[in-house]
Amino acid sequence: MERTVFYISDGTAITAEVLGHAVMSQFPVIVNSFTLPFVESIERANEIRLRIDAIYLESGVRPLVFYSILSPEIRDIIKQSSGFCQDIVQSLVAPLQHELGIAPSPEAHRTHGLTPSNLSKYDARIAAIDYTLAHDDGISMRNLDQAQAILLGVSRCGKTPTSLYLAMQFGIRAANYPFTSDDMDNLVLPPVLKPLQNRLFGLTIDPERLSAIRQERMENSRYASIRQCRMELAEVEALYRKHNIQYLNTTNHSVEEIAVKLMEVLGLRRQ
Repeated sequence: MERTVFYISDGTAITAEVLGHAVMSQFPVIVNSFTLPFVESIERANEIRLRIDAIYLESGVRPLVFYSILSPEIRDIIKQSSGFCQDIVQSLVAPLQHELGIAPSPEAHRTHGLTPSNLSKYDARIAAIDYTLAHDDGISMRNLDQAQAILLGVSRCGKTPTSLYLAMQFGIRAANYPFTSDDMDNLVLPPVLKPLQNRLFGLTIDPERLSAIRQERMENSRYASIRQCRMELAEVEALYRKHNIQYLNTTNHSVEEIAVKLMEVLGLRRQ
């Protein structure tokens, strides 16, 4: 089964998309999705309504519409479409209003926009991203004492995307250090990392998956061979165990899951 899904918002649409994805993941359907941010005018809303109606007329199946819109006029236009429309925020706000005993005070772009109250947090997140980029893949070993997390692992096991996700999503200053094939003859924990052991977190991966990833980068190379992958992973996992470094097999985990698991293990919180 395939369904067309719209994520619509008068802001970034990140909230609508995340919550909508979470709901749709519960159902065994193939999703053809459209994310439509900053729907802030009646003209734009009418364009989207016509688009939803056209898909319904062509397919005979109602598109699913997850929306988060403050303006009653724009919201009503979307609701007048032929889609199955769900207001993802209001469905939570109404019962919460009853529980708190106070009325909400909606404000556009409050969730992801810049306000005086969250400006310092935003600046800290930008600083974390700058730090993480400067300390990606062992580029710099300076100021490692400022890192909140240091990821270890062989090439292509997920260190860089996880580090960047930690910085961008949670404001975590993350460095990562690669173990290369040249290290394998005498694999040791670099002296500069030993005093920071409580910030180390290892990544590993199944050899077959690592080989497939490396084949996309360097096809039919020694670097991508299953034998080389098995050897590197065995050596690195032995190093983790020797130094009591907690580690995670990333084969069946998304970047989001890896990041949250790391934060749990290292006792980190969103900055």
